[in-house]
Amino acid sequence: MKSFPRDGDPIEAPSRLPVLPLRDAVLFPYVVTPVVVGRPASLAAVEAAAAGDGLLFVVAQKDTAVDDPAPADLHRVGVLARIQQAARLQNGAVRVLLEGAARARVTRYETRSTAPKGAPPNASPNAPLRATLAPFPLVEPQPDEPPATTAAGTPELQAAMRRILDRFEDYAALQRRVPVEIVTLLRDVTSVERQAFGVAAHLAVRHEQRQRLLEAPALPDMLARLDELLGGELELLGLERQIEERVRGAVFQNQREFYLHEQLKAIHQELGHDESDDTAALEAQVRDRGMPPSVESRALREVRRLRKMSPVSPEATVSRTFLDWLLGLPWRERSAAPPDVAGARAVLDEDHHGLEEVKDRILDHIAVLALVGELRGPVLCLVGPPGVGKTSLARSIARALGRKFVRVSLGGVRDEAEIRGHRRTYVGAMPGRIVQAMRRAEVVDPVLLLDEIDKTGSDWRGDPAAALLEVLDPEQHHAFSDHFLEVDYDLSRVLFVTTANSLAGIPEPLRDRMELIRIPGYLEPEKLAIARRFLVPRALSACGLDADRVTWDDEALLRVIREWTREAGVRDLERRIHRVARKLARRQAERGAESVERGDDESEPPRSTLHAPRSLDVRAEDLPDLLGPPPHEGDELTSDDKIGVANGLAYTPAGGELLEVEVSVVPGRGRLQLTGALGDVMKESASAALSYVRARAAALGIDPDFHRARDIHVHIPAGATPKDGPSAGITIATAMVSALTGNPVRGDVAMTGEITLRGRVLAVGGVKEKAVAAHRHRVHTVILPKRNARDAAELPADVREAIAWHPVSSMDEVLTVALRVPAEASR
Repeated sequence: MKSFPRDGDPIEAPSRLPVLPLRDAVLFPYVVTPVVVGRPASLAAVEAAAAGDGLLFVVAQKDTAVDDPAPADLHRVGVLARIQQAARLQNGAVRVLLEGAARARVTRYETRSTAPKGAPPNASPNAPLRATLAPFPLVEPQPDEPPATTAAGTPELQAAMRRILDRFEDYAALQRRVPVEIVTLLRDVTSVERQAFGVAAHLAVRHEQRQRLLEAPALPDMLARLDELLGGELELLGLERQIEERVRGAVFQNQREFYLHEQLKAIHQELGHDESDDTAALEAQVRDRGMPPSVESRALREVRRLRKMSPVSPEATVSRTFLDWLLGLPWRERSAAPPDVAGARAVLDEDHHGLEEVKDRILDHIAVLALVGELRGPVLCLVGPPGVGKTSLARSIARALGRKFVRVSLGGVRDEAEIRGHRRTYVGAMPGRIVQAMRRAEVVDPVLLLDEIDKTGSDWRGDPAAALLEVLDPEQHHAFSDHFLEVDYDLSRVLFVTTANSLAGIPEPLRDRMELIRIPGYLEPEKLAIARRFLVPRALSACGLDADRVTWDDEALLRVIREWTREAGVRDLERRIHRVARKLARRQAERGAESVERGDDESEPPRSTLHAPRSLDVRAEDLPDLLGPPPHEGDELTSDDKIGVANGLAYTPAGGELLEVEVSVVPGRGRLQLTGALGDVMKESASAALSYVRARAAALGIDPDFHRARDIHVHIPAGATPKDGPSAGITIATAMVSALTGNPVRGDVAMTGEITLRGRVLAVGGVKEKAVAAHRHRVHTVILPKRNARDAAELPADVREAIAWHPVSSMDEVLTVALRVPAEASR
């Protein structure tokens, strides 16, 4: 047993005591503190103390984040505490009421378990306190010198304590967590030591500062530290109180000003005055905005109207929104950079490969802008299949001109108010998309892209395409009127660019306002160059790969283009390249993980990455492992001659396509059967082709009465895809003649053109797209209407030189080129 001196009777304690570490807390002598104990070692220490004389050595941790503290994690100065009360909680923890008895200093720690080996833990909330399985620290405490040798202390200590109590009273008044009654209780205590520890226990400071107070070597040092700590806390609390009072005063001032403003408005209404600070500021903004005179007059009239309204009325909200939109729109702000044709050419070449004709026509418009300053000509309309770069071209135009770029998506728009805006008849009214785009642009001369203009619809809410007539008409858009603004807004400086996949969805009056620039699609060499220059570096960068460490063979890229993609643009090609890049990124990550697991062995010779199974090089033979089986391997469309099968060229919103038209002649009663999801126009073309064949049966070597005992079945594969258009007339007629005569159709020939009842071949559209499709399928001969010969002359040189063109004006000329007639039949 050891004796520990204290203010009062000394405490006799055993030579070994269990240790209770406290996290983020410090216990002081003469103070009763509740503590919740939940860690296994701490529970074991509490239970061991409760089984004995109830004494513990309570000490604070140095680091509160340590969950299982070692002796090095505990302070050396702590408190001998007695367990006054202990109760187990529902969650298994124990709530202990500890009374600090005396200060003690640790000489050494040791760890011991109070439970026999294999004993079950005590986890029941209602079970009595007893030892658990967890080991807990034990100490051999040494009595620490008391801070004072007398209870009352010297007069100097009493004076210092009185100053501390006065400061503590001010502290309790500012710190709401300290009860004011504590000050009275501490003043009634006669012992300076007890008063000092009582003040220290009730300070809301960090546990490091509390530990510093506990470790004071003598009472004068502790009082000096308390005085210094209270001084700093009082200064901080005083600043907090000042900030709080300032905030409360500001809130009260705002409420007071609002009340006075409301009174002032009421007084002005009674006196008939119409002046208000808010509306006066609005009026000043309107006058300084630089609006046209008519718009400024309308805005000032709305400001005067707003002054007479109640601020809480819905009409005031609508008027205020109207004025905000007028003030937010650009009226005279313009782009700073003038157009530069040479710089524009460099930008277009940098952003896009090929498309020389498209770039040439865009540069024509930019040159006129550079000379005139504004362009009142037709609006540019970029027409082409998805993925050919229409939107990125418009963005490049804006960058080349040094203008801001704004995009408005029109896909699926069916409400006319989306273009012209909503009338201000309700609170949620808003301007149309054109005005909203101008507000985002913040200048009067942006490049405004109207994307997917061919995908607008119409219903009972109006026709958005009709509303676009005013926007895109050069003779009208200088005075565009939005239903929400109801003032004229000048759009003449805006460079409008529209995009569309097909002209079929654009009404003729709207199409007349635009200058069409067709982008038919990319050829294989162009796709290869785009993949090397743009798509592959972009995919590698997106997947976190170093482009210098990855090698893509041109043969691999060509195989992806031919066997995994079949499109006019490069969007699907980009998806495939990104998929390969993700596979390479996975290989690199797995290789890094394997090297970490194996460890680096410098003695192992480096393996060649050319034939390594996990190489980051992409070769043509690796593509099936990276992308799966090719969907277009072994093309269905072969160049073999076939009876009753002709190759037709079709134009779709996704670009040009090559379709087989199959005709079968079977016994029957002259019925014409059409399958393959054909539209009305193609059905009419099939009927016209049959009438032509019947009219020319004798000349073609066909039994004139073939229709009496035979049925003709016309089928176009891919029946799940709807097909329509006037381009299949001569193709169907050729397949019918082949099926009826038994003469095969040349497999290397594709054709397009409409047929009349007398066999004349009429012109069709989409020749550029169809020609690119023929080149993509390696067709060497193309039959087209004579009136479309000029379209063939405008094709790229690669397409024009690789295909033999046969302009025709009659069906007889078509059959001469398309059918393989035996020698004896031709004589």
